[in-house]
Amino acid sequence: MDELLERVRSGYERLGPDEAGAAAAQGALLVDIRYAELRTRDGLIPGALVVERNELEWRLDPQGSHRAAEAVSHGLRIVVICDEGYASSLAVESLHRLGLHRATDLVGGFQAWRAAGLPVDA
Repeated sequence: MDELLERVRSGYERLGPDEAGAAAAQGALLVDIRYAELRTRDGLIPGALVVERNELEWRLDPQGSHRAAEAVSHGLRIVVICDEGYASSLAVESLHRLGLHRATDLVGGFQAWRAAGLPVDA
């Protein structure tokens, strides 16, 4: 698994918590793919779009019939956030295959966001 993650991550630049916050302030879409139990336990990032991992590609494909309203173009900057920054890397690879080449993820995931003191809604 480590080799797979290394290969996947070599194809894009990941963001730290402060960089992800700055990207969101500049219009990037934060996408929280954590499952419901983690969101309930730990809270939500204000303004993040919550999309279950098994629906991610369907909801973010700008040409898809089931797309989220926020999925406006293939040029959209997307920051995928899971709990610790592992599943999000694999999700980004899938989004790149859909043509969403500006997608990236958050190093350390939600846990790093919270540890950095960035906003969280309970």
